Amino acid sequence: MIENLSIPTGAKPEGVKGIDREQFQVFLIHECRLLDERLFEQWIDLFTNDGVYWVPSIPGQKDPYNTASLFFDDRALMKTRIERLRHPRIHVQTPHSRTNHLLGNVIVEYADKKQGIYLVSSSFMMGEYRLDNQRIFMGRQFHKLIKNEDTFKIIFKRVDLINCESSFEAMAVPI
Repeated sequence: MIENLSIPTGAKPEGVKGIDREQFQVFLIHECRLLDERLFEQWIDLFTNDGVYWVPSIPGQKDPYNTASLFFDDRALMKTRIERLRHPRIHVQTPHSRTNHLLGNVIVEYADKKQGIYLVSSSFMMGEYRLDNQRIFMGRQFHKLIKNEDTFKIIFKRVDLINCESSFEAMAVPI
């Protein structure tokens, strides 16, 4: 069971004082590029072995256990999802989606420099195009990261869509 991720409210735009957010922004941009280039296996490698990817289905959802989520994947489920995306006859991705992520407003919400653990939030927009249809997903995401040599690993990624309670056509690709 994962720990609850409390969402900071009223965060200061500068985040934790004394921490340069550029290194976090570069990491998050790299993650977006992997998703946009459909390098899903490399994206999964950004996660720790016990890493979790979560997209709640209601605003302010406290945990993924008492309410259904849009996505709630541990590493094994991420791998299964990617294997399905790679299958040549998966109709929900034939042809496959083309995506583009836009990232901004990166804030280091919490830092434990001693343990190398950081909570970073950012605003995002992802455009998805498939079969002459374009969809836009947007919201705020939270990454709990741990320092790993000269980069980071994702312990936990939470994506809060602004319209998470809407009905969605099948969502096959990670946001």
